[in-house]
Amino acid sequence: MKLDNSLSILILVGVLTVVLVVLIVIHAVTAKRRAGSKTNAGGLAASLRDEKLKSSIILETIEDGVILLDSQKNIQLFNQGASKITGWPSEEATHLNCESVIKLVDSKGEPYDEAEDPFNRIFRQAKATTIRDNAATLVTRSDKRIAITLSVSPLLGDDGTTVTAAVAIFRDVSQERAEEKQRAEFISTASHEMRTPVAAIEGYLALALNDKVATIDSRARDYLEKAHASTQHLGKLFQDLLTSAKAEDGRLSNHPAVIEMGAYLQQLTEDLKFAAEKKGLFSEFTLGSSDIIDASKHSTTEKVVKPLYYVWADPDRMREVITNLFDNACKYTEQGKISIGLTGNNEVVQLYVRDTGPGIPREDIPHLFQKFYRVDNSATRTIGGTGLGLFICRKIVELYQGRIWVDSELDKGSTFYINLPRLTSQRAEQLQATAAAENANTLPPIASPSL
Repeated sequence: MKLDNSLSILILVGVLTVVLVVLIVIHAVTAKRRAGSKTNAGGLAASLRDEKLKSSIILETIEDGVILLDSQKNIQLFNQGASKITGWPSEEATHLNCESVIKLVDSKGEPYDEAEDPFNRIFRQAKATTIRDNAATLVTRSDKRIAITLSVSPLLGDDGTTVTAAVAIFRDVSQERAEEKQRAEFISTASHEMRTPVAAIEGYLALALNDKVATIDSRARDYLEKAHASTQHLGKLFQDLLTSAKAEDGRLSNHPAVIEMGAYLQQLTEDLKFAAEKKGLFSEFTLGSSDIIDASKHSTTEKVVKPLYYVWADPDRMREVITNLFDNACKYTEQGKISIGLTGNNEVVQLYVRDTGPGIPREDIPHLFQKFYRVDNSATRTIGGTGLGLFICRKIVELYQGRIWVDSELDKGSTFYINLPRLTSQRAEQLQATAAAENANTLPPIASPSL
């Protein structure tokens, strides 16, 4: 009996020991997990603090101005770059309305109106599109004028359409713009001076090729014709240089008027069709998505029911743009057709020139509208060109708050698009009436007949 009791006691002690060991192990594991959890939480918090610190360092170190606006256009963030450019201390600018701090004027020193101001436009749109302005001038707190480039990006709300905030980034480009102005002035002066002797050479060559003025053999005529063609090409280069220089410094002649783009493009396609026919190409005018008008057969007197797409632009300048795009399409398209099209919505009029040519390499597309840039392939080397045509087109389109771009794929052709702000019929009538009244006031008085 005593032996049984002793054995029971030993078994009980053994069981208690095992339980105690298990409890100690469980406690140790639990403590370790808690410690690990605390360590992970602490590491996450530290990581977040580090990321915030990094962002703060970046914002305060870069020279570009960065501003965050809320839905009321009040400044919520104003970095040191913005403070340095504008002359406003960050602590004073924060929570002020951006109109009090960021004052923009155009190249003529006139303040931006409400429709042109990027900070107003960004909150009126219902899409995630960045608004850029590369020709703005900022009036600082001390009334100093600084040339800037500006981009304003929207931040959309949960519905994906309402702009709830915006981020503006701007940079001081005064030195770059001054240097560019000097280059433009040099090019303008040189081009203007060289046009006169080139025109004289071209005139004398034309006289030499005139059978009524001079008698030359066939070999000499061939040489003179080549010299005349080269002189014409040189004259075109000087003219393009002069136009590009004027476009950059705002001296490009510009007389905007109300244009109904449907009738305008229809007539223009009629005028341009001969350039396509010389190469055996088909040309057409496309209205909307389905209304196609054959430029070689359609009469301008035929009545066609179509929407009215009004824009505010210089008819001569827009003719220059469309003609340039159409001529380029003809040059590089060996077979197929050239289409001029028109469509739009309540806000935008979109026109395009589409060809069935060889297309443009993807890597060349971002540079296509830069000055002197040309796609380097066998076709461009054979055809030649100044590399200024598309640059001038872009500058002209931008005069009217428009945008030009290209969509192209190798061996599948290219489409050049132009978007222009659309005028309502009422607005178009108002502008036409105003223009008519101004023209009437400038006419000389009619003399009374003498008795």
